[in-house]
Amino acid sequence: MSYRDSLFSRRSVLRGSVMAGAAVLAGGVLSRAARAATYSLLNVSYDPTRELYTEINKVFSGNWTKAHPDDRVLVKSSHGGSGAQARSVLEGAPADVVTLGLAYDIDILAQHGLLAADWQKRLPHNSTPYTSTIVFLVRKGNPKGIHDWPDLIRDDVQVITPNPKTSGGARWNYLAAWGWALRKNGNSEDAAKAYLKALFKHVPVLDTGARGATNSFVQRHLGDVLIAWEDEALMAARDIGPDQFDLVVPSVTVLAEPPVAVVDRTVKAHGTEAVAQAYVEFLFSPQGQEIGAKHYFRPVDEAVLARHGDVFPKVETFDVASLGGWTSVQKTHFSDGVVFDQLYK
Repeated sequence: MSYRDSLFSRRSVLRGSVMAGAAVLAGGVLSRAARAATYSLLNVSYDPTRELYTEINKVFSGNWTKAHPDDRVLVKSSHGGSGAQARSVLEGAPADVVTLGLAYDIDILAQHGLLAADWQKRLPHNSTPYTSTIVFLVRKGNPKGIHDWPDLIRDDVQVITPNPKTSGGARWNYLAAWGWALRKNGNSEDAAKAYLKALFKHVPVLDTGARGATNSFVQRHLGDVLIAWEDEALMAARDIGPDQFDLVVPSVTVLAEPPVAVVDRTVKAHGTEAVAQAYVEFLFSPQGQEIGAKHYFRPVDEAVLARHGDVFPKVETFDVASLGGWTSVQKTHFSDGVVFDQLYK
C-alpha cells in the first residue's frame, strides 16, 4: 500500500470514529433531553396563605429538582376568599392543586366532577396538613378591654371580619361566635341568632377575604378588634407590628381545618399527576410541617407542634362536626336567604 493510500485509509478510520463518537454523544444528549421535563403547577389557595406557599413552592421545587436533576418545576399560587377561589376553579381556573379554607369548598368541586367524592381520604388527617383557630387581634395594650365574645357587642366596640358569603375565614369566624353563643345559652339557637345579629351591627365593612379584613384593621386602622385566623393574628402581632397589636384568645373558639386536594381532571389534562401528588404530600412531611409552623399554622405532626408550644398555646375548641358538619352548616347558615342573610339585613 502506498503512503497516499495508507494516509487515506487512516483518515477514513479517524473520520468514522469521530462521526460514531458524535452520534453516541448526540444520542446521549437527545436521550437526556427526552427524559427531561418541565412541570407547571397552579395552587389555588385562600387568603392568609400567601407567605406560606411562597416558601413551600420554592422549597418543593428545589427538592424535586435535586431528586430529578433533569426536571424543572414551577409552582404558582393564586389567593383570595376561599369561596370565591372555589368558584374560580369551577369557572375554569386551571388548578392542579387546591388548598382552600374549608372542606365544603372542595366538596363543591367534587360535586361537579373535578375530583373524587372521597378526596379527604387520600391524605392523612382528612387531608388537612395544618390547623388553625379563630382569635381576636386588638390594638396594643388592649385599650377597649376586649377579652371574650360578649365584649364584641359593647356600644363602644367596632369589629372587623370579612364576608361569610365569599370568605372561608369569615365562615370560621361566624361559626366560632355561633358555637360560643350556643354553649353560653343552653344550645338556644334563638339566643345565638340574637348574638350574631348584634355582632354584625358592629361591623362597619365586610371585606371579601381574610387578608382584606386584616389590611382594613392593620393598615386602614378600621375597628377596635379583628376576628381572625390565628396565623393572621400572629403574623400581625409578631411580624407586622409587634409594638402595635396584641392577640387575645377567647374562652371558646372553633378548630379550623383547611384541607388540600389534587384536582384530578386538571392534572390528567396537564400530565402533572405525580408532581401534584408529591406537592400535597410534602405539606405533611417534617420539612413541610416546620415551614407551616414558621408561618403560624398549627402542624398536625405532634412532634413538630410540640417544638413550637410557645407559639401555639392550648385552647378550648369545638369542631364543625359538633355543629352538624359543613353540608348542614352551609345549608343552614350561608346559602342564599338563610340565617346569615336574615341576620345581616
